[in-house]
Parts: sequence; structure tokens; C-alpha cells
Amino acid sequence: MITRAWAWWRSKTTLIDFLFMLPLPFSSALMYGKSPSMVHDTGIGETWLIVLTLGLCLPLIWRRRWPRAVFVVIAAACGVQWIAGVLIQPGDVAVLVALYTVAARRGFRWGLAAALVAEAGVVIELCQQVSSADWEHLRSPLAFLTVVIGGVWVFGIYMNTRRAYLRSLMERAARLERERDTQVQIAMAGERARIARELHDVVAHNVSVMVVQADGAAYAIETDRERAKQALEAISATGRTALAEMRRLLGVLRESDDTGSYAPQPGVDQLTELVEQVRASGLPLRFEVKGVPAALSAGLELTIFRIVQESLTNTLKHGGAGVTADVSLHYGDEAVEVRVRDDGRGAAAVGDGQGHGLVGMRERVAVYGGAAQARPRPGGGWEVVARLPVREEAPA
Repeated sequence: MITRAWAWWRSKTTLIDFLFMLPLPFSSALMYGKSPSMVHDTGIGETWLIVLTLGLCLPLIWRRRWPRAVFVVIAAACGVQWIAGVLIQPGDVAVLVALYTVAARRGFRWGLAAALVAEAGVVIELCQQVSSADWEHLRSPLAFLTVVIGGVWVFGIYMNTRRAYLRSLMERAARLERERDTQVQIAMAGERARIARELHDVVAHNVSVMVVQADGAAYAIETDRERAKQALEAISATGRTALAEMRRLLGVLRESDDTGSYAPQPGVDQLTELVEQVRASGLPLRFEVKGVPAALSAGLELTIFRIVQESLTNTLKHGGAGVTADVSLHYGDEAVEVRVRDDGRGAAAVGDGQGHGLVGMRERVAVYGGAAQARPRPGGGWEVVARLPVREEAPA
């Protein structure tokens, strides 16, 4: 409540300036009433004194909106006052207020010009008093008023610099906030792309296995019920696996759901289970590991698993009848090579997708500075070769 009231009050700048200006004409009127001798013998009446006083004070109401125009009006009123030989001490404070406003809101040059005008007015006023006082007696007032004018001008320049600094800080904070939002959006887009790739790999592979098993069960249900039963059990197990993996992937989208446990990301150790699952679907498959297995990061192991999974999924979908496949994992000193080959239809196969699996495979490999190729084999079939540099992991 207090904060809202303060914000409302600060927005009413004209009202604030009016209340700030209000004591000046009343102070002038009070001083005239107590000391009529303050008005020099100039022949002007009390009405003109009121007009001069208001001419000095009223423009301060609009000092924030038009600081230079307000200073010109007040300076002109001071000129009329000095020509008439009228001394309005409280009202003269308006000159200093207008000088501060110009310096604080219009910068160094305009502030300096306003200060020189105010200083010239002081000199003119003191020159009018030379006839009644020696210059020796006017030095002190001149020095004092010069110091006051200089101090007001310096304070206005300081406030102008401070406001500019605060504006720069606010602009920088706003820019950093926009950059942060942009980075968040980029990260979200990257995360969505990653989840899309993961879902594609999971759904495409498991659905392909389920389709193959369902076709086998439909073919054998009349002649070999035991084999049809095994195929249905494989479909059930594959479906549960697909659901578990999709729950794990979609779990990252639930910001408020921190409960529940999700299975770890698959890696090289799960390749054996993947191979057995594909073999159970009816695809003859040979799997071999060459070299000495190296310690790999979890992300690199996941990449290897997804490459093999996507390649075998494509073999199941497009290889045709009687296809066989070979999976080779070769550990070298500087890189790990993954090679998946089949003797199916290869480039002659007509896909039902848009090639997102191969694109995602290449993106995964590129993240780790590797290279992947998917191409038809010269003797028929299809081959996927991926080479991933082995990066040393920092010791725990």
C-alpha cells in the first residue's frame, strides 16, 4: 500500500512542483508586509509587485517539462525586477531552482549557459548598487552569490550524470533480461529437439519391433500357437519398455513433479539387451565388440546406443524379407567406431518417414565432434558408420 502510494505521488510531478513553489510568493508577501522599505522607490504599485512575484514563481510548476523555457521566463521576470529596482528576496530563489533544473535535465552546455546568465544578472544587480556602496563592500556579496550559483550548477550536473548512469544500468539490466529470455528460449528449443529425437528413437524402434512380432503372431496363430504366444509376449514386453522410456523422457517436462524415479539413460551395456530384443523379433543378427572397452561419458554411451537402435529400426522397417544384420563396435585409441550393416533392399527401400532418424543420428554424432555416414552398400543392403572421438574424462 505504501509503495503504491509513493509511486502515485512520484508520478504527479506537476503537483509536487506546485506545492514546492507555493511558499515563495507567500514568503515574499509576508516580507513586504513586515518591511515596506524593501521595495525601492520605483513608483510601481503593489499589484505589479504581485505580478512580478508570480512571474518568478509560477513557471516553476512546469520546470520539469520545459526547463529551458521556464528559465527564460524567470530570467526575464528578474530582468524586469532589476530594471524596476524591486528587491524580491524569496522569489529570487526561483532563479536557482530553474538553473538547477536546466543543468540536471539538459546537460553541461545548457546548464553552463544558464549559470552564465544568472551570474550576469548578479553582476547587473550589484552594479546598480555601486552608487550607494563602494566596490570593496560588494566583493563579498559577489563572491558569495557566485559560489552559490556555481554550487547549484555543479549539483545539477551531478544529478544529470547520476540519472544518466542509472538509466544506463536500467537499460543494461533490461538488455541482460532480454538476453536471458532469449537464451532460455534457445535452450527450450534445443531441449524440445532432443526430446523429439529421443521419442523418435524410442517409438520408431519399439513400434517396428511390435509390428514385426504382430505380423509373425498373425501368421503363426493357426499353425504354431506356442510361437504366436511368444510373439504376443514379446509385443507386450516391448510395449512396456516403450511406455517406460516415454515416461522418462516426458518426465523432464513436468516442472512441478519432482517425485518419481525414472530409469537411467541406456548406454553401451544395454546393447546386448537391444540385440536380443531385435533377434526375438525374427531378425538374424550378429553382434561383436573389438578392442579394449574404454570409459565413456554417459552422453557418448547414449549416442552409441541410439545409433545402433536407429540403424536396426531402419533394417526392420525397410530391409525386407530374409534380411540379416551385423553390428560391430570397435574401440580404438582415439575413437570408437560403430558399424551397422544389413543385406536388405538398401536404397531401393521406400521409407514412410521424412528422414528424421538419420538427421538426429548425425546431430548426435556432431555434438561429440564425430562423423556419421548412412549409405547403400555396393553389394546390396545398407550401412551406417559412425566414428566418435574418445574424450578423456577427468578423474573423479
